Amino acid sequence: MKRLYIVTAGESHGKGLTAVIEGFISGLPLEAEDINRELKRRQGGYGRSSRMQMEEDRAEFTAGIYKGITTGNPIAIFISNRDWREAGPVACPRPGHADLAGATKYDLNDIRPVIERASARETTARVAAGAVARRFLAEFGIAIHSHTISIGGVETSPQDDVKPIDWQQVESSPLRCADARAEKEMIAAIDAARVDGDTLGGVFEVVAHGVPVGLGSYAHWERRLDGIIAQAVMSIQGVKGVDIGSGFALSKVRGSQTHDAIVPNIDVDTGKPGGLPWRRLSNRAGGIEGGISNGEPLVVRAVIKPIATLAAPLPSIDLHSGEAIKAHYERSDISVVPAAGVVAEAMLAIALAEACLDKFGGDSLRETMANYHNYLGNISLWQ
Repeated sequence: MKRLYIVTAGESHGKGLTAVIEGFISGLPLEAEDINRELKRRQGGYGRSSRMQMEEDRAEFTAGIYKGITTGNPIAIFISNRDWREAGPVACPRPGHADLAGATKYDLNDIRPVIERASARETTARVAAGAVARRFLAEFGIAIHSHTISIGGVETSPQDDVKPIDWQQVESSPLRCADARAEKEMIAAIDAARVDGDTLGGVFEVVAHGVPVGLGSYAHWERRLDGIIAQAVMSIQGVKGVDIGSGFALSKVRGSQTHDAIVPNIDVDTGKPGGLPWRRLSNRAGGIEGGISNGEPLVVRAVIKPIATLAAPLPSIDLHSGEAIKAHYERSDISVVPAAGVVAEAMLAIALAEACLDKFGGDSLRETMANYHNYLGNISLWQ
């Protein structure tokens, strides 16, 4: 069994969603507002449906917290659905959704149970669990951000490696985009798709700063950090592709333009190594080499397809009569790229929290952090 195990429960229009976190340490200060802040970020973004205005997701701890401190027991978090209602039966599957495959797999004559659980509303519980992981990672100095790179074919300008991303600007953007020019064009594309009853996908990027060297392993396939992260991000509804670092772009260049040169990390004032004894001249690997974090920022990008629920539905069939008919339609977003980035932050936080617990062990925050600081001291091996 994994050291950190997370399970979610609940349906899109049920009473609410629950996240249960097993294997977490004791002694971490944790407040509901730590969760609510991330839940609010998930609900934002231009192009979302009216449900985002109807819901105001709020977390309630029902287990595992005592006087604002984690106890080491399983943590249970509940988020109620204000939009709770008994939804009607559905017999017409939507192309691109789990409807047809799910109803076939579970021998259902009503698609409604598939719709309710396969819905991206489930990511609310994952963001709640990710917020706990994020709070834990802050103890290591790890910070995670995301931003929108493209929507509907509109792309941001190439990033300047010298000028870092302004994350405050990203947080104030309705599309979580750091490029004001591209943002205007993206909004126009979303508006045009809405008029046509259509939807748009895109690409988001997630960056984790402060990740220590040594998370993950090359020794076994299932412990490779890049594989763990790719699976976590790929599990987000609608994601159809994941890359790390320069990713697919590396297929177009030679090896000399692929790998990150290593040079001594010498402080110009003291003549001694500063921090780690080495540094990289680039970060094309995206912070992971051989399945192990290498101390550089961890960079993950993902493609999220256009939402499959269309106001102008695609052809489908009625599963009861077998007749051709337009696909079922329910209230839907036009684009969810900014929100998907927030969900990916949560999934990356969960993956990194598990990797930290696997690496540093411990049953309490004090024990885990003592192990971590002892490890940092050992990295000075070559100094």
